[in-house]
Amino acid sequence: MCGSTMKTSKLLEQLNWAIQAPEEKPYSGDVFWGIDIGTANVVTVAADRGGRPLAGIVTPAKVTKEGLIVDYIGAVEMVKKQVGHIQKKLHCSLSAAMSAIPPGTEKGNGRITANILEAAGLDVVGIIDEPEAASLVLGIENGAIVDVGGGTTGISVIKEGRVLYSEDEATGGFQFDLVIAGHFGISVEQAEELKKKGAEQGRLYPVIRPVMEKVASIMEKSFRGQRPAAIYLVGGACAFQGFSDFIYKYTGIPTYIPQYPLLVTPMGIALACARAAGAEEITA
Repeated sequence: MCGSTMKTSKLLEQLNWAIQAPEEKPYSGDVFWGIDIGTANVVTVAADRGGRPLAGIVTPAKVTKEGLIVDYIGAVEMVKKQVGHIQKKLHCSLSAAMSAIPPGTEKGNGRITANILEAAGLDVVGIIDEPEAASLVLGIENGAIVDVGGGTTGISVIKEGRVLYSEDEATGGFQFDLVIAGHFGISVEQAEELKKKGAEQGRLYPVIRPVMEKVASIMEKSFRGQRPAAIYLVGGACAFQGFSDFIYKYTGIPTYIPQYPLLVTPMGIALACARAAGAEEITA
């Protein structure tokens, strides 16, 4: 089941199409950049003044560990490469950019992340929490947004459109890889590739169930006795078959996952960038 609106679904479909489209499409207007430097992937999205995605790129990377940058030079080079790819595709110039970090990692991590974008030639207009960025795409007024990334699970509880509080725990898709690797006696890299195969996920489900339980327990602890009306899952790790159903059964809280969950947060960062830079009409 999916709790995302038609507007959310359309926006993510547009972004997925923009990522897949191979041809160059010159664009002369302002471009607002959202860059998500994750544990498993770096994702860059370019949006127009109306918040519509123009282009994007997803690249596997290992420059972050548990939400913190561990390879600064590698991150800078990755962002430069992605930005250059999109510049060539759109024939556009560099302009305002934002990134996001896991909740609770602002001290130091936010400045390092901003430095990476600046080193890539971008004008940084802000750094926000990952779940808060996701909320801009999902349009959630009440509920909990849970960003299950490669290395961390970030949670934001929202009431009447405002973020009440956010926090982050060091558990995510990388822990899936570790338990799969240990169970089958293979490398973590092989485990990661095995995990991505839809045909294998039914067989892997019992193996990674303990990690799902840990993620669910993190959620319940973060709610502090105040059960949200619904849970909205985003991030690449939550795309694993059966994950949203497990969270619902564990918590008893209606749980939803949008199409293309990996793209929600980077799209939200681009929207936040457009707003921070004074864009007049945001359509999402």
